[in-house]
Amino acid sequence: MRILIGLLLLSLLVSAETEFADPEPSFVEPRRIVFSITSGDDEAIHHVLSSANNVLKSYGPENVEMKIIAYYHGIRALLKKEKEIALRVDVLMQYDVVFVACGNTMQTKGIKPTELVEGSEIVTAGIVEIVERVKEGWINIRP
Repeated sequence: MRILIGLLLLSLLVSAETEFADPEPSFVEPRRIVFSITSGDDEAIHHVLSSANNVLKSYGPENVEMKIIAYYHGIRALLKKEKEIALRVDVLMQYDVVFVACGNTMQTKGIKPTELVEGSEIVTAGIVEIVERVKEGWINIRP
């Protein structure tokens, strides 16, 4: 009997759907999400990109406004020469995800704008971009 009850509870957990908060995400009221990439480690970069992809799949890309800010060692995520990562960045850009590079980091590391994945935006300070988006009500996620 315990096993049957356990299996029933497990099946409920597996099939549970997320209940959206009001207002539900929509084209008019999208979820506004900002991610940051600060690590140059492949695993950390791919984790952020996968998390962003999961958010888009769950809400639908038309119901999400998303920025991914790369600064410090995370600027590596926006370099053209990082072919595998650049491909994933390009795919997310096709879903209107905005990728933002920190100008201060670029200056410190001697990175030219032409070295970035095409379509990347550059701001003076990545951390300030995050602060300003959060101040506007964006949700900051740092996986």
